[in-house]
Amino acid sequence: MTEPRAHPVSVLFTAFEPSGDDHAAPVIAELRRRHPDLAIYAWGGPKMAQAGARIIQPTGDDAVVGIPGWETIRRYLRIRKDITRWMDEHRPTVHIPVDSPGANFTLARSAKKRGLKVVHLVAPQLWAWGPWRIGKLRRCTDLVLCILPFEQAWFEQRGVRTRFIGHPLFDEPLDLDRLDQEARALPTGEHRLIVLPGSRAAELRRNFPVMLAAFRELRRRHPGLVGVVGATTDAVRAQLQAKADLLGGWPEGLDVQVGKTDLLARWGTVAMAVSGTVALQLTKQLRPMVVMYKTNELSWKCAGQFLLRVPFVALPNLIAGREVVTELFPYFKGHERLVEAVDALLCGPERQARQRQGLQGVCAVFAGHLASASAADAIGSVAGLPPAPRSEPRRAVQQSA
Repeated sequence: MTEPRAHPVSVLFTAFEPSGDDHAAPVIAELRRRHPDLAIYAWGGPKMAQAGARIIQPTGDDAVVGIPGWETIRRYLRIRKDITRWMDEHRPTVHIPVDSPGANFTLARSAKKRGLKVVHLVAPQLWAWGPWRIGKLRRCTDLVLCILPFEQAWFEQRGVRTRFIGHPLFDEPLDLDRLDQEARALPTGEHRLIVLPGSRAAELRRNFPVMLAAFRELRRRHPGLVGVVGATTDAVRAQLQAKADLLGGWPEGLDVQVGKTDLLARWGTVAMAVSGTVALQLTKQLRPMVVMYKTNELSWKCAGQFLLRVPFVALPNLIAGREVVTELFPYFKGHERLVEAVDALLCGPERQARQRQGLQGVCAVFAGHLASASAADAIGSVAGLPPAPRSEPRRAVQQSA
């Protein structure tokens, strides 16, 4: 009887939002560098394609998280059906779900049922919301790659195999000389305010009107204030403009840049940002910030306050275990609290200095880790790939100021 021919090793990434595209792309590039002939497939975004993945279907325009609308649910169900059918036809060696547990948990369970190995890239934040789902994660993963330092102990205490790999945002040094040169083209003023309203439709809807009103009031208090909004995509930029048009028009002194968060972090004095990964981009350049996230007061009082299991939501504060940056969560009503918090930071050089000192400590946690290389090590080991030389960390052009 003839033995069945073994399938060549292949890997499948599934990412459903821009942050997943960001997290997966450097790992794909590292795998491609080590194993040029490795078949790397993905449901993902443009950065994953550029890194060397073959995109089966583009995803990532918006997140499949929270309580989605009916059209989003229907779209995801179609995508899930396509992915499971593809798994049946191609039998990849390893499935790598990237973040987005709402979309990826079901796919990971399907992969395990088909005998595939599963390596989660970015641990689902069960330590913050939904710790009762730990059993589900335990059943649908072979390894969880953690990008926050406290996650490994939390998951391993609950029987989930994990590895702390560092954070991809800290892998690549910034060319600060180039950023300084580009920053000269941005507005100049006595105070330079970075406005980062997020990328998801729900975030923009809840938070941008509050930020817009806060900017107008801060501009009234400080006529020399200028600001730049960081939009993640051209589509987000259009949404922001449309919202501003409904709220009295785009204010004077406020610019917008697309896909330039690192540049804005270099340019600005202070940032007001929606809670999320962007806080770590600001942290990398030691940029003082106010982090906020507007939520529904009734939902919070009925459920949210009982579900949240952590004392902070801003990532720098979670990592430090204390309030390093000003955090406004939950945030319910108008712009007044945000204005006061940002104004205190703008007019308080000593507050800015304390934040920068605390942010240096957060950055130190990631020193010596190269997330893309560690993730490629782990995926290669689970997939049975031969060992290959790691990429070496690159040195920064200059130190952040």
